[in-house]
Amino acid sequence: MTEHPISIILAKYLPGSVRLLSVTLSRADGVRIPHRRRPAVVREARWSGSGRSRQSPGLPLAVHLRTLRSMFAQQLANGLVLGATYALFALGFTLMFGVLKVLNLTYGFYFTAGALVALAACRTLGLSIWLALPLGMLAAGVLAVIIDTALLTPLRRARAPELSSLMVTLGAVLLLYSLLSMGLGTEIRRFPIGTLPGAALTFGEVRLGAAQILIVVTTAIMVIGLWLLLSRTRLGLALRAVAENEDAARLMAINVPRTEMLASLLSGLLAGAAGVLIGLNQNAIQPYMGEFMMLRGFAVIIIGGLGDVRGAVAAGLLLGVAEVMAAGYIDSMVKDGVAFTLMVLVLWLKPSGLLGRARVTRA
Repeated sequence: MTEHPISIILAKYLPGSVRLLSVTLSRADGVRIPHRRRPAVVREARWSGSGRSRQSPGLPLAVHLRTLRSMFAQQLANGLVLGATYALFALGFTLMFGVLKVLNLTYGFYFTAGALVALAACRTLGLSIWLALPLGMLAAGVLAVIIDTALLTPLRRARAPELSSLMVTLGAVLLLYSLLSMGLGTEIRRFPIGTLPGAALTFGEVRLGAAQILIVVTTAIMVIGLWLLLSRTRLGLALRAVAENEDAARLMAINVPRTEMLASLLSGLLAGAAGVLIGLNQNAIQPYMGEFMMLRGFAVIIIGGLGDVRGAVAAGLLLGVAEVMAAGYIDSMVKDGVAFTLMVLVLWLKPSGLLGRARVTRA
């Protein structure tokens, strides 16, 4: 069988990436070349000065380089989509920490709850995803307010140390996940076929599915909306005042409990949206899906800066691109270590985060 030209050019210019291709390559005439035969093709490839293989006719070098450029563009687009999901998830986490000054470990459960409610709306009620998405967001937001009122508000009134809130939310999330698993089981659930259009759109050399486009558009809308809320409205001014100094906000006649409830609601809405969109993109929803995202959420808020919304967006996009590039050009096994590596580097070089500000405490 004739050697595949893409395998030959990858063997010459990106030797480490040939073994990373997990899908079979297809020739233009439709003949499929199995993955197990590509190493033999690479060993037999020989190059002449004209940029063609002596063993096979191949394609011009410019075509090969254009193929590599297309692959890089697609990987970059996939990384930005993944980063958008990380950013959307981390936005609510950052807002919650910035205003409430607590690492609420139940945040990942809001993510799961939003996805499950949207799934039930599509499968049981027959609603379209355009109605199921806001319904899942609303359910996650209401759940966030209920948990915050029941667990965290009494601790804030008693001015309990931050470790108390952390331990309370840890126990709560373990209980919630256990109850959810007992009630629904741990099997993977999927959205009905046809929930989103199956056709992909092509932008130059990049192909994006409907779920990926929805993720990018929704993330952009919510980032802009959150920025406008925080910078252009009285509610945003109240949120920023409570985040800066709760006691001073009270002296300025700001209703602090209501503002904290609003922060919980917004955080839940963002978590629910992230859960629905990631569930659509992966088409795999199960009770513990929020645990995986919590690890990424911790990394994003530390890399971007604790409590900094802009930093959460930048760090989410950076982490998504870094993970996809590492999986595509190094090895898929190192993907899970990228977040930890970036987090450690940021803590070494800039402990306040990429866009965070160091806080100075005066006696």
